[in-house]
Amino acid sequence: MGVPGFVDSGLQQPEYWEEAKEFLAKVDGIMSRLIEGHEHPPLSSRGDAFLTLMRSIVGQQISSRAADSVWGRIENLLGAVTPERILGVSYDDLRACGLSGRKSEYVVGIAEAWLTGYSEIVWSGLSDEEATSRLVGLRGVGEWTAEMVLIFSLLRPDVFPVADIGVIRSMERLYNQGNALSESELVAIAEPWRPYRTVATWYLWRSSDPEPVRY
Repeated sequence: MGVPGFVDSGLQQPEYWEEAKEFLAKVDGIMSRLIEGHEHPPLSSRGDAFLTLMRSIVGQQISSRAADSVWGRIENLLGAVTPERILGVSYDDLRACGLSGRKSEYVVGIAEAWLTGYSEIVWSGLSDEEATSRLVGLRGVGEWTAEMVLIFSLLRPDVFPVADIGVIRSMERLYNQGNALSESELVAIAEPWRPYRTVATWYLWRSSDPEPVRY
């Protein structure tokens, strides 16, 4: 049963993970070797779409290390990162944490949206396409940010963030000897991974950064 705002206690892990690993290992030899070489804990979710969305906004167009640093300062400022606490501080406070002026506007706008209807959305009851449509309706949320919510909060099994730089670089290195691949070529390579492209994406990320990132 769906939960409004998709907020649950404790970490959630996808039930499909082991099945997906077996499937990917059968259909793709390179993916099979990746999975064997990176025995990490599976993807997990805090179960909080708002928190994942905030972390994704912070992580837009900067390195994981820089994003972690900014996020740490935001947590120090707010304690719990909630819509109410974001709206209780100033733009200057947010910028002092390392957010750009534009990102500060984004997080405030999303916090306002969460308190005026978005918290009531039963995200788990929406299809990938429906959830993406709702998310990209928020200022500052594009396809990549919506995909991070689908992967890291909703734990959807078949998300392929084709514009993610980590995915692109890993696929070029593993599937094309480091040479550039077009978007259509990336999509074609990933086609056999359906319906578990999220899991394949996770292992592509691990091939270049063994330490799992959580949004």
